[in-house]
Amino acid sequence: MNIETAQYALMALLAILLATASVTDWRRREIDNWLNFAIAALALVFWLVSGVPFWPDIAMQLGLATLIFAIFAGFFALGAMGGGDVKLLGALALWFAPLDMMRLLIVMSIIGGLLTLFMIVRQKWMKLEGKPEIPYGIAIALAGLWLIYERNLNQFSALVLP
Repeated sequence: MNIETAQYALMALLAILLATASVTDWRRREIDNWLNFAIAALALVFWLVSGVPFWPDIAMQLGLATLIFAIFAGFFALGAMGGGDVKLLGALALWFAPLDMMRLLIVMSIIGGLLTLFMIVRQKWMKLEGKPEIPYGIAIALAGLWLIYERNLNQFSALVLP
């Protein structure tokens, strides 16, 4: 297995873990800690396989992940986001460069808005009591899957987004 094959295999494993997080968040409104840990740990393996240098690349990824985690922990403190969602975003920030992470957050916000509208309509349609619980992990996972596709599988992405 050459390095490129190992990188693709790790990205495929990341995609499987994101899909699993999405399903568990829909079913239980919870993202398991082992999933978030596995995503974060696999980023370390990805760095090793890819030959990413510690300075400045890995240091920047660690700083980015810390910043993303801190910002969204603030949303958790306000009750606007679940703890599993915050951990998932922090783990994903270990995988993607800052610009890619910004793209992920934008796509996540769009999908999250649509998901919220769907959940509100579902709540009204089914005449459920209380506030709807939004499984935001689905929006995070779908944005992550989009980014994996966009950066690794889309042959035209280099032409559109350098």
